[in-house]
This record gives sequence, structure tokens and C-alpha cells, in this order.
Amino acid sequence: MTAAAERRELRVEAEHDGVRLDNFLTALLPERSRSHIQRLIKDGLVSGPLRDLRPSSTVHAGQVFAVELPAPVAAAPEPEALPLTVLYEDSDVVVIDKPAGMVVHPGAGHRSGTLVNALLHHVDDLSGIGGELRPGIVHRLDRGTSGVMIVAKHDRAHQELSRQFQDREVEKEYIALVWGVVQAGRRIDAAIGRDPSNRQKMSTRARRARSAVTRITKAEHLKGVSLLRVAIATGRTHQIRVHLGAIGHPIVGDAVYGGVHRRVANDLRAVQRLERPFLHAARLSFTHPADGRRMTFESPLPADLDAVIDDILAAQEEPEL
Repeated sequence: MTAAAERRELRVEAEHDGVRLDNFLTALLPERSRSHIQRLIKDGLVSGPLRDLRPSSTVHAGQVFAVELPAPVAAAPEPEALPLTVLYEDSDVVVIDKPAGMVVHPGAGHRSGTLVNALLHHVDDLSGIGGELRPGIVHRLDRGTSGVMIVAKHDRAHQELSRQFQDREVEKEYIALVWGVVQAGRRIDAAIGRDPSNRQKMSTRARRARSAVTRITKAEHLKGVSLLRVAIATGRTHQIRVHLGAIGHPIVGDAVYGGVHRRVANDLRAVQRLERPFLHAARLSFTHPADGRRMTFESPLPADLDAVIDDILAAQEEPEL
């Protein structure tokens, strides 16, 4: 059994009566992922009134469960001297501008060259909470998405920032180019889960889904496409890509969710240069985990995306012969 750094006793209140054990523990320990909670249960680090504890065990009001939380262990990834654009850094957090094409944390097929590898080189005291391969990572951006990310430098900051994301206190705004005309003010409220026919994709048609809301805050209409400002409070996997695709306006360049068109109008040919979805995390606002300051960071549109817009505007301004 792994040595515990902390023991927590959690009482089941009426609001969690009848739910799964792993869901109950995840709700009360939001800084821990559900998969990590499931491993703790299977490793015997969760005890309670039930004889045979499983992640799927049902809990009832009044029951008390004890959780042995293992001490963080050193992350497996090796530090790598990769380019890293730092927007802000102090003893608690580091805010970076992630480039497109960089995977956030190691995984199958991506053991090196990730943001975590770069952070381990840059930050000496990076949080190792949960013993995951994701030290300090509080949220993530898809590989093809560029823009602002915040990373915790120690466990207290990690827990507080995780709470802010869980409670939807973090403001996130993206820039996206989509096919068709989408009006500002539109709200997309559709739960997201694994696509039942393709486990590599997410979908609004999933059998098991979690709530997700996407708002279009600004829209600039070009011929055939719309340049949007998109705000999200939730942060489901592929949320913006799935929601915009679900309403018939996929992100330009997004091959997974229908955003790549073989034939385009002459004045839109610039989009065929895109090697990734036209999606950029432009602004992030959060409360500093130590001193309570409200902080906002912005990232300008990267050169590859900016050039596409410039070329579209230039082409659409040319007079017809």
C-alpha cells in the first residue's frame, strides 16, 4: 500500500445519496480526476461501511468514507529545453502562451516534446499532485489549439485553481473561424460525452454526457465564414469544436468535426493552408490562488491564423472582373 500524505474523512450528504462512490469522491475532491479516484479505490486506499468497495458502489446519506491520499511523486517526463512563451510567473503560478502543435501532457505516442517537458525545464518547483504525468496542469488545450494557459507551481495553488475551474469562476474566451453565418449572442447548451460510434471523438449525442454551455459573444461575417469570439464557462473535451459542429458551423480546418472542405470559393482559398483548426485561446481571467487578485491575460492571434484572415479580407475586397 502506498504511503499516504493525507487522510480525508468524507460524509455523504443528502445531495449525493444513491450516487456512485467514484462520483461522490470526485465531487468532494475536485482537484483529483475521476480516473485517479478510481485507482485509489482499486488500490485499497478508500475505506468505509461497505464490505466490498468498488468505483461503482452506491453510497447513501450518513455514510462516512476515509480516503488515503498518496504523496505526490516525481513526474516521469524528463525536462526538455523547449521554447516556452511565458506571459506571467510568480511563486504560485505560471501563465504561458501555448503554441499550436504542442501536446499538453505526455501520453500514448507523445512521451516527449510536450508542454509538461518544457515546464519541467523552466520551473524548478512544479506541482506533482496526484502522482500524475500532468504536474501542475489545471486545464488543457487541444494539440491544435494555441493560446493562454495557467499552470500551478505547487499543490495549494493547484487545488485552488481546480476549485475555480470546477465552480466556473474562470473566464475563457476563444477566437474561432467557422463555416457559414453565426450570430453574436447565440448560446449553445448541449451536454457532451464520448461519441457512441467513435471513441476518439466527443459528441452531443453521447449516452453519458456532462453539461456544457458555449456563448458567441462577437461575430464578424465574411463571405462564407464567420470570425467569432466564443466564451465558455465549462471546459469539456473538444467543447467548442463539438458545439459549433453540432449546430452546422464547424471550425474551419477541423478535420475531426467536419471543418475541412475540399472545394472552397476563390476568395477563401487561404483556409486551405491551415494545418490545424482555426481556434485560439485569446483571453483567460482567474483569481490569483494566493492573494485574491483578479488577473486577466491575453494572447494575440498567431501568425498562421492572422495571415489567413488577412488573405481572406484582401481577396474579398478585390473587385470582380
